[in-house]
Amino acid sequence: MLEINDRHKHKGPLKDGSANFEWYPQTMAITIYGVCAVSFMMAMYAFEGRDRRFIVAFAFGCLLSSAYGFLSGAWPFGVVEFIWSGVALRRYSKGDSAF
Repeated sequence: MLEINDRHKHKGPLKDGSANFEWYPQTMAITIYGVCAVSFMMAMYAFEGRDRRFIVAFAFGCLLSSAYGFLSGAWPFGVVEFIWSGVALRRYSKGDSAF
């Protein structure tokens, strides 16, 4: 069992089920950022057929999502989203509106 003075040394929920609120605001901010970034990316993907500029916006959304992946510790997601941003920019430069 952790002593009250030892709680500040541990990150995340404690073994006894109680919360350690020192990490919570940062984690919640990263999660909210991720929801917004991925939602933006998906919306821009859905609008790609309307105008080619949405392809660039999708690439930007992929970069935002990539940053979220690295911030949250899910680096494979960050790498994949970074690659997708390159694919989208290449599609834009070639004049393709869809695959």
